[in-house]
Amino acid sequence: MIRRYASPISLAALSIAAMSLAGCVVGPKYHTPTAQMPASYKEVTPANIKEVGNWKVAQPSDELMRGKWWEMFNDPELNKLEEQVDASNQTIAGSYASFMAARALVKEARAQLFPTAGVSPAITKQEQSQNLHQSFVTGGGSSGGATTFTTYNLPFSASWEPDLWGRVRNTIRSNAYSAQASAADFENVRLAMHAEVASDYFALRSQDTLKQLFDSTVKAYQQSLQLTQVLYQTGIDSDEAVAQAQTQLQTAMAQDTNLGIARAQFEHAIATLVGQPASTFSVPLQPLTFAPPPIPLGVPSELLQRRPDIAAAERLVAQANANIGIARAAYYPTLTLSASGGFESSQFANWLAWPSRFWSIGAAGAETIFEGGLRRATNEQFRAQYDQTVANYRQTVLTAFQQVEDELAALRILTTQIQQQDLAVQAAQRSLDLATTRYKLGIDPYLNVITAETTLLTNKQTAVNLRDQQMNASVLLIEDLGGGWSRAQLPTPGQLTWGSPAPGAGAPQK
Repeated sequence: MIRRYASPISLAALSIAAMSLAGCVVGPKYHTPTAQMPASYKEVTPANIKEVGNWKVAQPSDELMRGKWWEMFNDPELNKLEEQVDASNQTIAGSYASFMAARALVKEARAQLFPTAGVSPAITKQEQSQNLHQSFVTGGGSSGGATTFTTYNLPFSASWEPDLWGRVRNTIRSNAYSAQASAADFENVRLAMHAEVASDYFALRSQDTLKQLFDSTVKAYQQSLQLTQVLYQTGIDSDEAVAQAQTQLQTAMAQDTNLGIARAQFEHAIATLVGQPASTFSVPLQPLTFAPPPIPLGVPSELLQRRPDIAAAERLVAQANANIGIARAAYYPTLTLSASGGFESSQFANWLAWPSRFWSIGAAGAETIFEGGLRRATNEQFRAQYDQTVANYRQTVLTAFQQVEDELAALRILTTQIQQQDLAVQAAQRSLDLATTRYKLGIDPYLNVITAETTLLTNKQTAVNLRDQQMNASVLLIEDLGGGWSRAQLPTPGQLTWGSPAPGAGAPQK
């Protein structure tokens, strides 16, 4: 019998043909979906900017918020806390681990582009049944010894499925786009954690301001009590006025004490955000003494490049588009190239000798003829998922503009309201001065003084709370504008496939 072997030339030709076919990639070409975008922010007008002073239209040459945006507030204590967030916040660490897992999936998909090869050496010692051996040798009978022999095997095998229709390459792209979305999610988590620290910090400082206000109020009420006691002892006033002054003082002292609850809770929240146990963490007492800085704004179109959540939503659209290509590739046949060879012998001395060699090489194709509409249904599924991601992306863009406009409106209105409230505090102070004077002259009862003092305290509390809202709105506006992040900081699909990139901030410390 004449054995026919595949020549190296025919094998090379087959491989070249398969590699040339591997240049085909089925599936729709990706285009970034459109989204409604205003030409300008509704709240940003020349009159508003002049009136508010809490934001400014950034010019192309201006340094927009870059990286450490919290330094705009010029608070050393806040800067110190924010520096600990990236290194110690466990939510950020978990998000970074999620990105690393997504990046690993890209490399797993890339591995499918290459052949798989293996070796499985074996030494087997075997003894045949005596009866079986005798029957083969003599054609029957029960006498004869058993046969014992050893087999030495050193087989090598390799197989490769060329990516004829781009299934693997679309899988790589899909996973790369998913990893980019994960990187954007990581940046969004970082931004949210830094913003939460700033919001909690300013809320804590507002509590410190209220504490200062109530401490001074308690002292003032103590002086008022002493005054009523002196007037009562001299017979000018009644014991009723003394009781009213005592009631007012004790009420203020109770409110002063209650402020410690909110401050402790804000302090504990900051401790968790910076990755420290609340039991060993503290922030020194310091009233809020400054207003928010001017926040640089860009044109609305820049928001698409500066918000990591928008970037993540857009990358998920790209991933869904690549998944359609994966589904379409199932309509086409697959080709598998395989080869095996090695050495096999029953004697160790001849194990690696050339006559002990064996080999095989071949190609196999496969095509699904009937599957009851499975591939069509799968393709429809991925198309519907693509439409869903497009809708989610557009909703994310709309929400982003809503959030920016919300905080711009809040800052504009709060600026006016704070000015009005400051005038109300001045008027309440004047009313108290007049009521105190008239009480000392014996014209009006002490109840008028209590009413004026309560009104002044209420207005001062409102002024502090408005400034707290203003600081919080400033932080939220910075967060809504992306905190200085840029889409250019995302790792590219090529870097995710072949390199070892990490998101802009790097890995959290362990």
